[in-house]
Parts: sequence; C-alpha cells; structure tokens
Amino acid sequence: MREEIATFLANDVKDPRIMGLVTVTAVEITRDLRHAKVFVSVLGSESQRAATFDGLAGVAAHLRGRVGRALRLRVAPEIEFRNDESVAHAAKIEQLLAQVRRELPADAGDKTPPAGNEAVDD
Repeated sequence: MREEIATFLANDVKDPRIMGLVTVTAVEITRDLRHAKVFVSVLGSESQRAATFDGLAGVAAHLRGRVGRALRLRVAPEIEFRNDESVAHAAKIEQLLAQVRRELPADAGDKTPPAGNEAVDD
C-alpha cells in the first residue's frame, strides 16, 4: 500500500497545493482494512507543508479508490494523512553535523589520545 500511495503522489497528483518533496514513510492499516494512516514527510516551508496537507486531504478520496482497485480490495480504506517529522529531523541533524565539521580546526582529527594500557613518561 505504501508503494502504491507513493507512486500516486509522485506521478499522478495534479493538485497545485501539493508542493515540496513529499515522502511516504509508513502506512498503518487497521485489521479490518477500513482505515489507513499514511505518514508523510514534507520538506519545505511551514506554509508549503500546510498547503500540501490540505492538498493531500483533497486527493484522499480519489486515492482511496485507486488503492482499492490496485490492491483488489473489496472495501478500500479511509485514508488519513499524518505528518512524519523523521526525514526533516534527519536532514536537520545532517546540516548541524556538516556545520560542526566546518568549524573544527584542521588538525583536530589528527590527534589521537594514548591508549589506556600504554605507559606514559613523566
């Protein structure tokens, strides 16, 4: 189901509100297949994220029918989109690590502390 939804969002969505990079990170489906929570990560500004979630809510009914047909389900699940901050959080961590690497002195990585078992001359 995750792959079908991701393909739909990448190739077939024409809603102009859906902007930025939208990544489907997970899908949770109830046992009776009546409800699906689709977790998506949206990279972009806060206004782009809000507009994208409005657009996703607008295409949910169309997506429901498509998923039902593609997976040959008797009853297609109600689809609810949820924000997943994990991709944005990982990107922020990478950005901070790159900043720290740029700020380190050039010789900071060359110094190796003595091993715990070696004798140190006084």
